[in-house]
Amino acid sequence: MSSDLIRNFSIIAHIDHGKSTLADRLLELTKTVAKRELVEQFLDGMDLERERGITIKSHPVRMNYLARNGKAYEFNLIDTPGHVDFSYEVSRSLAACEGALLVIDATQGVQAQTVANVNLAHKNGLHVIPVINKIDLPASDVDLCKEQLEEILAISADDVLLISAKDGTGIPEVLEAIVAKIPPPKFNQGAPCRSLIFDSTYDSFRGVVSFVRVFDGSLSKGQKVFFFSTGLGSEIKEVGCFFPEMKPVDSLGAGSVGYVIPNIKSPSDTKIGDTMTDAKFPCKAALPGFKDVKPVVFCGIYPIDTKDYDQLKASMGKLQLNDSAFSYQAETSAALGFGFRCGFLGLLHMEIIQERLRREYSMDIIATYPSVIYHVFKSDGQMIDVDNPVHLPDPTMIEKIEEPIICARIMLPNEYIGDAMNLIMMKRGICTKTESADHKHVVLTCDLPMSEMLIDFHDKLKSITRGYGSMDYELSGYREDKMVKLDMLVNGEPVDAFSTIVHIDSAHSRGKALAEKLGEVIPPQLYQVAIQAAIGGKIVARETIRALRKNVIAKCYGGDITRKRKLLEKQKEGKKRMKQIGKVNIPQEAFVEILKAGS
Repeated sequence: MSSDLIRNFSIIAHIDHGKSTLADRLLELTKTVAKRELVEQFLDGMDLERERGITIKSHPVRMNYLARNGKAYEFNLIDTPGHVDFSYEVSRSLAACEGALLVIDATQGVQAQTVANVNLAHKNGLHVIPVINKIDLPASDVDLCKEQLEEILAISADDVLLISAKDGTGIPEVLEAIVAKIPPPKFNQGAPCRSLIFDSTYDSFRGVVSFVRVFDGSLSKGQKVFFFSTGLGSEIKEVGCFFPEMKPVDSLGAGSVGYVIPNIKSPSDTKIGDTMTDAKFPCKAALPGFKDVKPVVFCGIYPIDTKDYDQLKASMGKLQLNDSAFSYQAETSAALGFGFRCGFLGLLHMEIIQERLRREYSMDIIATYPSVIYHVFKSDGQMIDVDNPVHLPDPTMIEKIEEPIICARIMLPNEYIGDAMNLIMMKRGICTKTESADHKHVVLTCDLPMSEMLIDFHDKLKSITRGYGSMDYELSGYREDKMVKLDMLVNGEPVDAFSTIVHIDSAHSRGKALAEKLGEVIPPQLYQVAIQAAIGGKIVARETIRALRKNVIAKCYGGDITRKRKLLEKQKEGKKRMKQIGKVNIPQEAFVEILKAGS
């Protein structure tokens, strides 16, 4: 097909604004999927996506559309996630497109992530088509959405398309707008093959499957290709397109989106964002691809059964191929054994990865308390990065600790501004700017410690704004603060799995909560066990597990009281000796419960 008849586009929006439903209507109207086979959220193939009602992975699909001008067009759609934790998925999709449909919920208007996604689209030079969805709902306010488009996003309200993805209103106009407004792909005639790998997956039978956008040249079966980042050469076993299931084709020409199955079996031999070119006539330079994203949240993941370590390692390798923002490296814990230190883009990202390991790879795992990267400046002038409390140096060797700070943009209705300010202050944040988005909404810009935002900030924001608040954030730098390592001691022995780095003001409350939970889940011993929260040598909280008491005087039926006292004293001495030499074995269930409570 001529490249003039190809349109590559994404759908971008805030979470739950109707991206997947719009994609369903486009598939239905272009007859890509038969009506009897079409289910809600058709492109969201994961069980997790359907359960939570969110898109986690970008999903490419090719549609053939006969336009009103009588020409047959090839549409390549790459559906994108909306949650801030998956913005890297959006950047990968946009790198393979020329245009984007910007979907806005008519009942909620422009949200924080909408602004972030539009900025990302403009940085990639994409043509943005604004679409206001859910106009059929009684609570819809189209005029307010148009006002926000012009005021916040600087997009003309005259270009807006009004649709209802649920009942199909306005969908034909969307298809015609894609033809008219999104430019066809540009390519250099006769140039060497250049293809961007924007996603990958692993097939147990066929090995690595790479999703590509061809910029110049073509890819076909039997062609020998070369990968820029790994320097690896391979022969293509199959090329094809998504209809939406994978179907082989003869070749992928310039401007097309599809998949390539090279002769690669190891997930570590390919990388998302890499450039694939012809091995005989390679291009001179790699494509710019998209931003390389660094993880900001870390936690340890361990197999519950130590025999599963190798299987967990192989599963993580396959998962990393499908999710380039996920990283891992081997580590050991005295309490949990051999496992991995894993990096994520946020708490939801961490939750999804853990759930995918459990469901897709049938792994029984346990995860430690999440932490961020701290800059630790030692007395000798050396600066080290610490993402695990176990690696924090002795307090006497530390000059200062800097924690990561995020710049958050919170959009919310005017009446909730006071509650939002209190929440920001409670989380040690500083509000730097307040500006009106329109006559009903305000945008707060604030600096927040990332460690405080991790746990429950988003949930509390949604709670105090009754679901109308939204947030987008990015890492802005580091700030010095009074951070300390909180150790949990069980019978005087530190348990590294429960160690955390906390602010000194919240050390007592955090230590008390952990000690109470440990007191509930650790079974009683034959002697009294002390559970303590400590900062260095200072105890800040304590709980005591009572001893199991054997009734040693049950056999005494009367007689002198001194006989009973003698037995009780003997028992007391035995318990004292046992406490000195005894060790408390913490059951695996206790680790699972305490780490659930910590999350």
